[in-house]
Amino acid sequence: VQLQASGGGFVQPGGSLRLSCAASGNIFSINAMGWFRRAPGKQRELVARITSGGSTVYADSVKGRFTISGDTAKNTVYLQMNSLKPEDTAGYYCVADLIAGRQWGQGTEVTVSS
Repeated sequence: VQLQASGGGFVQPGGSLRLSCAASGNIFSINAMGWFRRAPGKQRELVARITSGGSTVYADSVKGRFTISGDTAKNTVYLQMNSLKPEDTAGYYCVADLIAGRQWGQGTEVTVSS
């Protein structure tokens, strides 16, 4: 499975961004997809995750602001990020949980600053 992430960028506090992660290859082996992030000087954390059945999990810090969704026709998962805060600044990494383990995509940078 290959993962192609996109959608990062620079935004002011209170703004919105949408990240996309397109999966290709043996997509039938994917059980769930999600996003991790890593901010400078901080540990990596799970931001949101969605299973093939549509169940979602969010970090407490993003609940009510971020929404993860999937488009099975496009094999793509989206992370809609609203009401962004400076503390959301990080490298965001797409992941796919496979039968054989976890596959990581490349990161996309999100910077929230005035």
